[in-house]
Amino acid sequence: MTYRVKEIYYTLQGEGTHVGRPAVFCRFTSCNLWTGREKDRGRAVCQFCDTDFVGTEGPGGGRFATARDLAGAVAAAWPGQAQARARRFVVCTGGEPLLQLDEAAVGALHAAGFEVAVETNGTQNAPEGLDWVCVSPKAGAPLKLVSGDELKLVFPQEDADPRLFEGLDFPRLRLQPMDGPEREKNTRLAVEYCLAHPQWQLSLQTHKYLGIA
Repeated sequence: MTYRVKEIYYTLQGEGTHVGRPAVFCRFTSCNLWTGREKDRGRAVCQFCDTDFVGTEGPGGGRFATARDLAGAVAAAWPGQAQARARRFVVCTGGEPLLQLDEAAVGALHAAGFEVAVETNGTQNAPEGLDWVCVSPKAGAPLKLVSGDELKLVFPQEDADPRLFEGLDFPRLRLQPMDGPEREKNTRLAVEYCLAHPQWQLSLQTHKYLGIA
């Protein structure tokens, strides 16, 4: 298959369990919950997405004919001066990465020395071999991935009460305030919820506070 990628870049993971960890982000194009175009936002299942995943013209982006080509582009983004003992880490995101990420790509990334993580809305089945699965459920979207390493719920979402997800097979439950004009209010609500329900931990989008990609 041809892999369509919006951008590939090196940064710090800004949220969730691996916050602060150096990583290459591989952002795939396309999503099954929104076209990514503002004219379609009103009809989208997920109406709060703040990510540009349309097209392949971003830094490091493009169309990759083989899994090996994709892994080579990801490896090229990892700095050559990085210490060998620091295990390479790639976060496959989107859009919805599981529309494209397959076992061949996971295998090629492993062969290039990467630990492979995915951030997904959980509506697609995951390929074998992933090292870290983070599911971020969206209200109104059918959830297929009901187990993984981390569940990260954007909060608050109407019809996505955190209690709906507590019985799923995720050892880490993260509550992340919804960004936007009410971020301050949503952060306060998320803090209050975590304090009242300590099985949940707060996840902040630290990259936005720091002003990094």
